[in-house]
Amino acid sequence: MSTVFNNATISKLVKDDSFQIIFKNIGNYQPQLTFIEQVWATWYVYMNNDVLATGLMFFVLHEFMYFIRCLPWFIIDSLPYFRKWKIQPTKIPSKKEQLECLKSVLLSHFLVEAIPIWTFHPMCEKLGISVKVPFPSLKTMSLEIALFFVLEDMWHYWLHRLFHYGNFYKYIHKQHHRYAAPFGLAAEYAHPIETMSLGFGTVGMPILYVMYTGNLHLFTLCIWITLRLFQAVDAHSGYDFPWSLHNFLPFWAGAEHHDLHHHYFIGNYASSFRWWDYYLDTEAGPDAKIAREERMKLTAVKNAKKYN
Repeated sequence: MSTVFNNATISKLVKDDSFQIIFKNIGNYQPQLTFIEQVWATWYVYMNNDVLATGLMFFVLHEFMYFIRCLPWFIIDSLPYFRKWKIQPTKIPSKKEQLECLKSVLLSHFLVEAIPIWTFHPMCEKLGISVKVPFPSLKTMSLEIALFFVLEDMWHYWLHRLFHYGNFYKYIHKQHHRYAAPFGLAAEYAHPIETMSLGFGTVGMPILYVMYTGNLHLFTLCIWITLRLFQAVDAHSGYDFPWSLHNFLPFWAGAEHHDLHHHYFIGNYASSFRWWDYYLDTEAGPDAKIAREERMKLTAVKNAKKYN
C-alpha cells in the first residue's frame, strides 16, 4: 500500500485497477487537492509500490525534461535565421556530431545515472523526503529551490575548477571539452566520474538540506531537477538572445558565460551565477582579460603612490 496519503484508509478507499478510476476516486474523497496533487497521488496508488513509482517517475522525468529542452536547440541549429545570435557563428554542430553526442549521453543515462535513480526511494524514506499529498506551499518550494541553485553553483564552481588541473582534466574533464562550441545536447556529455561528481551538486545538496532540516518533499526535488536540467542545457546552447535571462538578471550566467569557458578552455567555472568567477577573478574571455589588466594597473598605481 502506498504511503502517499497520511491516512491509510483513504488509499484503500480509492484503490482500483484503473488509473482513471483512481483519479476520479481521489477527486471524490480528496477534493481539496489540486489537479497536480491528484495526479501525483493517483500515480503512487496505481503503482502500489513506492520504490518502483519513484524510480520510474524520476527516470522518465530526467529523460523527458532533458531531451525536450534539447529539441528546440537542435531545431534552431538547423535554421540559418538564428545564426545572428550564435555566439560562435562559424561553428555549427553537424548532424554526425549531434548523433555521436546523443549516443554517448544515452549510454551515460542508462549505465551511469539509472542505477542511483532506481534506488532513490529507499533513501528518501530513510532521509525523510516525503511523497505525501498535499505538497508544501509555493513559497516554501521556491525558497528551497533558490537555496539549491546557490549551493549547487558553489559546488559546481570549485569542483569544475579542480577538473581543470593536470590529470583531472586529462583523464576526466577533457571529454566534455571535445566541443569548443557547445550545443544543448552536450550538457551531459561527460566522463562518468564527472557526471557523478558534478551531479552530486544537484542531488547531494537537497540531501544535505533534508539531513539538516528533516523536511523536504519529492515534488520540490522534481521541480528543482527540471529547472537545473533546463539551466544546464540552455548554458550549452551556444546562443545569446536579447531576451536571454542574463540580460535581465546580471548575476545569471547563461550561455554567453559558459560558451566562453568552452571557447578558451579556462575560466567561467560556475554553473548558474557569475559571482564566484567575478570575485575570485576567474572570468574568461578577452573582455575579462582587459578588465583584469586594468585592475592590475590601477592597483600598481595605487601602490606606487602609497610608497612614494
